[in-house]
Amino acid sequence: MLNGKKVVVVLPAYNAEETIEKTYHELPFDIVDHVLMVDDKSSDKTVSVAHSLGIETFLHEKNYGYGRNQKTCYLNALRHNADIIIMVHPDYQYTPKLVTAMASMIAYDVYDVVLGSRIIGGGALSGGMPVYKYIANRLLTAFQNLFLGSKLSEFHTGYRAFSRTVLETLPLNENSDDFVFDNEMLAQIIYFGYRIGEISCPTLYFKEASSISFKRSVTYGIGVVITSLKYFFHLYNFKKDLLFNPDGHRLQIND
Repeated sequence: MLNGKKVVVVLPAYNAEETIEKTYHELPFDIVDHVLMVDDKSSDKTVSVAHSLGIETFLHEKNYGYGRNQKTCYLNALRHNADIIIMVHPDYQYTPKLVTAMASMIAYDVYDVVLGSRIIGGGALSGGMPVYKYIANRLLTAFQNLFLGSKLSEFHTGYRAFSRTVLETLPLNENSDDFVFDNEMLAQIIYFGYRIGEISCPTLYFKEASSISFKRSVTYGIGVVITSLKYFFHLYNFKKDLLFNPDGHRLQIND
């Protein structure tokens, strides 16, 4: 608990057997009330390791994708009556040691959403981020800030914390099941006027850390551009989109 708020950490997992234990043991359990993992049909021993650690685990019967994994994570966190939900990648690319700081910014009603930014501290490249990904990150972020009227340091971090209200009200079931889910969600957060804070976060790229291929990165980049245009067209009434419809499909917490 933090300021009377229940804190739940969610781990969207896929082939993370080599790193999940280290990630788990660095979580700040003095404030984290519960940890749950969703496994997107890993082909390694991720589930076995999670069970040995006592992590509550939800299994997908097939590999649905990173976006669907998050939907399942958030749905089950809300069903655990979480007030603050923090997504931590179990591949140890982002340090779990920042969970307390991120949760505090929500627990004390400073922000509704907090992002762990790899850009603010200037260490993305020294942390091993490939140069082409760094350049793409900067170009796409500049493009999105222009079209969405925002001033974020990056749109593409996977380290995120949310208030319960955000996850309850966004039409997340309108979003993609693939990697662009992350970007669609941020566009929704901006459109619906939630307060976004950022915190400097170091990153580590290494053999066991998950990283999408160049081809998938290109697909993601195209999806980012499309998401920005959808936002722009919806905002100025050129073409309405369900991503930004307040009556769109939300997570079905009570099913």
